[in-house]
Amino acid sequence: MGRIFGTDGVRGVANDDLTAELAVDLAVAAAHVLGETGAFADQRPTAVVARDPRASGEFLEAAVVAGLASAGVDVHRLGVVPTPGTAYLTSALSADMGVMISASHNPMPDNGIKFLARGGLKLDDAIEDEIEHALEQPWQRPTGASVGRIGDSHTALRTYERHLVAAIEQRLDGMRIVLDCANGAASEVGPRAFRALGAEVVAIHAEPDGLNINDACGSTHPEDLQRAVLEHGADAGFAFDGDADRCLAVSADGVMVDGDQILAILALALKEEGRLVEDTVVATVMSNLGFVQAMEAQGLTVVQTAVGDRYVLEAMRDRGFNLGGEQSGHVIMSDHATTGDGVLTALAVASRMVRTGRSLADLGAVMRRLPQVLVNVPGVDKSRAGTDPVVAAAVAEATDELGATGRVLLRPSGTEPLVRVMVEAGTSEHAESVAHRLAAVVGTALAL
Repeated sequence: MGRIFGTDGVRGVANDDLTAELAVDLAVAAAHVLGETGAFADQRPTAVVARDPRASGEFLEAAVVAGLASAGVDVHRLGVVPTPGTAYLTSALSADMGVMISASHNPMPDNGIKFLARGGLKLDDAIEDEIEHALEQPWQRPTGASVGRIGDSHTALRTYERHLVAAIEQRLDGMRIVLDCANGAASEVGPRAFRALGAEVVAIHAEPDGLNINDACGSTHPEDLQRAVLEHGADAGFAFDGDADRCLAVSADGVMVDGDQILAILALALKEEGRLVEDTVVATVMSNLGFVQAMEAQGLTVVQTAVGDRYVLEAMRDRGFNLGGEQSGHVIMSDHATTGDGVLTALAVASRMVRTGRSLADLGAVMRRLPQVLVNVPGVDKSRAGTDPVVAAAVAEATDELGATGRVLLRPSGTEPLVRVMVEAGTSEHAESVAHRLAAVVGTALAL
């Protein structure tokens, strides 16, 4: 079989690509790999298992729990909890592993299984490869008293809520906030955390029924949030995705504030407080050039990684940095979390607004987003994107043309035979012109 782990766990259409049988097998394999690195060699390994509200999560949860227990792992079933909450509780409960069943911002028919190591940390490629290898290996099944036991945690969500509230030093009294919970895992804990800190909350899309997660709502569909912020005269609005590991914002005038702007706001807050490690923030190569320029103008260093929050996390852990994120709204504040946390991010931004007395629009204006155009070029040999001399010459010519006012990025798709051409420039017209000109060269030079 091909590699089944993608950039963020195992995903696919539930009960088609991602079956109950595969879920059981993955859980058993993960138990053998992660359970062997448990804290206490003379005790059974423990795991926490959580899910988002989508309907297929119910049978996949049952399959994962059965697989873990059959492999001798004691399981704490958490119920519906955001992905960052699962990561936090994996650490807080001293579990040897965590499992989150979610397809994040994907539509309801999809689902996924994400494994976390002890401490709530995402797995690196080598550990995922070990789990895949273990799928095909024979194993000795425990019997009698050696099988794992299963219990339900009825306080997990409240424990996570207390963690969120404790991380925010500034109360939010007097603020009116709209939260779009995507009918997902933050539908309860997001509004509760804001209210615990004194904010008035208008919650929309916060009634999950198993079928409506991410359905024309949340961070991928912010239109309802923009309307609600204006309708209710709110100070700001925040949109989460299905598993609440990302957050986008809307200012009081209904204008979107993206992940780059949020990251800039939080970076300057930490710098002002003397808490930004080495005055450095980690972002990906897809972050807008305007973000990089704004941070450098404020005396901050930007370390850029490949696209994906796992790569941001790796760079942060390797070098001890405490803030990183993506344009999509994954923001990682490692002083309080081991992964992107949408609710924590929203609370931190709202806290910054209160502390400074400034509007979200004013805070977000620290950076000017350069026009960014992305063109997908299908039907090409993506493996030659970085080596073809004709493409290289075209990229060099475009880079010289843009100078310091823009940039070019070619990214082969990880799953399809296409190359993504991204161009930023001082004007939309210039970015469009350069992007389509480059796309034509890529399509001709790399044609299959």
